[in-house]
Amino acid sequence: MAHLQKITIINIRKPAQSNINQELQWLGSSLGLFNLRDKDKSCFRVFIEMIKNAKRNQPLSSDELAYRLSLSRGTVIHHINKLLESGIVLHHNKGYILRVSTLRELIGEVERDLRRTCEDLRKMAEEIDRNLGL
Repeated sequence: MAHLQKITIINIRKPAQSNINQELQWLGSSLGLFNLRDKDKSCFRVFIEMIKNAKRNQPLSSDELAYRLSLSRGTVIHHINKLLESGIVLHHNKGYILRVSTLRELIGEVERDLRRTCEDLRKMAEEIDRNLGL
């Protein structure tokens, strides 16, 4: 079975006045990670903890994330699954780790994933067009 990955890019206006938290919120929202239902910003908090941990290059367990963030393990797992689905976080050695060690690298990886996906779509469209005699 093919690896499924959900790539979401949302064109959101950058905040006029910003600080690091607003910039991180904007980045994550632009990647489709956060939504209005995340009232307590728990997904944002999991994302930030994964970013902070990226330099250590050591996976975090869902229990450790729950403890650090004072969230239930179920809430952490719900958000980790979204980050896994997006390809931003990877499952590694019984824990979870950011796919790369910097946000710049992360955006580069997302961009490459998006290009590969678009190329696959283009090839399939060409094949369908050929089969339809277009």
